[in-house]
Amino acid sequence: MSKKESQPKSPNPDLPLINLNAAGIDIGADRHWVSVPVDRDKDSVRSFGCFTADLYAIADWLKHCRIETVAMESTGVYWIPVFQILESRGFEVKLVNAHYVKTVPGRKTDVLDCQWLQQLHTYGLLAGSFRPEDQICALRSYIRQRDNLVKSACVHVQRMQKALTQMNVQLHRVISDITGTTGLAIIDAIVSGERNPQKLAALKDERIKASSTNIAAALTGDYRPELVFVLSQELLLYKFYQTQITECDTQVEQCLARFTDKVDVETNPLGKPKRRGKKQPGNAPQFDLRTHLYRITGVDFTAINGFGALTVLLILSEVGLDPSCFATVKHFTSWLGLCPGSRVTGGKVKSSKTRPVINRAANAFRMAAQTLCRSNSALGGFYRRMQARMGAPKAITAAAHKLARIFYRLWTSGTAYADPGVDAYEQKYHERMVNNLKKKAHVLGFNLVPQPTINEEQLSLVI
Repeated sequence: MSKKESQPKSPNPDLPLINLNAAGIDIGADRHWVSVPVDRDKDSVRSFGCFTADLYAIADWLKHCRIETVAMESTGVYWIPVFQILESRGFEVKLVNAHYVKTVPGRKTDVLDCQWLQQLHTYGLLAGSFRPEDQICALRSYIRQRDNLVKSACVHVQRMQKALTQMNVQLHRVISDITGTTGLAIIDAIVSGERNPQKLAALKDERIKASSTNIAAALTGDYRPELVFVLSQELLLYKFYQTQITECDTQVEQCLARFTDKVDVETNPLGKPKRRGKKQPGNAPQFDLRTHLYRITGVDFTAINGFGALTVLLILSEVGLDPSCFATVKHFTSWLGLCPGSRVTGGKVKSSKTRPVINRAANAFRMAAQTLCRSNSALGGFYRRMQARMGAPKAITAAAHKLARIFYRLWTSGTAYADPGVDAYEQKYHERMVNNLKKKAHVLGFNLVPQPTINEEQLSLVI
């Protein structure tokens, strides 16, 4: 490195020093550059490798330099082992968004990057990205792996459907799910060599509404050997992923069992779900997930309309169990990217669109909001009103924002959610509209007089 690069910038006397024992790390794929204050070591900038021994050497050198807090920037997942090792050694570690740091031009070398990070962190000008506690991170890894397995299984379901369509086997026309009990039984028989439509139709479950005649007609196809071979391979791959999902569910259950109980389910048992008759998703875990979530949180989040146990698990695996990480509900919805934007220039609102944020928890809230379109609840009434006024995409965002606010309130207070019902919501909305009309009429110098209600008998007399 050159002598000019090795010398850090002189501190600005106009800015107070917040973190005196701060270091900066520029993470790379094969080398990590670390900068400490100039008075801590003869070489204030050092380069380390990416092996585990090198990461422990970074921690030892930072301890020798009396460092307490570290700021690092990275892309991809290269930062994770460095973050975890330094955090386990007692350092306060902050992962900084590289986009916010690199907005200053002229700093494009690794040496200058780590020195710039160290200088900004010394002045307290860097905000770290949110990362939950280590136990939640372990659960999050299982949930993300499970999500990847489910998506991979869906790919093979689509390929099975394509092979059936190419053979003109219209199985999806007579049953709703080809991976259900009836669908898998019929596909197994086809792969095993059965071609008789009547024998295949006889494998249907008693809950199937379609008649055996219609199913037999749908199963009369052109069973070409190459397509049956493709179907057999995709079926085996789908079953393999189902086995992997089951093993992942076992790990998730064991991970949840290690969480501290927030409520005793024996003395305060969880009530039965209010919404009955709704079929569980096909990819839902086979253990009692709802009770586990109630035990570790003390709140039944599934009482919120649109929330299933799997949705709540996904959200908690991303946000954790400690609501104090988000100061207010506005901070929480802003982190999710669900609140309206505030781009104001010259006193004029340029845009109020939500920020483009890649957030798995936000996607879960949006998926839950999408299920409210036919819900006979206050949230369902709110979604339908937003949909009629703004369209479905913006209605989903607005409903997701409301769900996030309700989630945060239950998360922080520990109270139970009570749905007022769609009638109470419509009545409240009607009263609000009437009050607004009265205010407008008063401003214009008019009095708003309500008309008396006319029942059906009086209406017939008028006619």
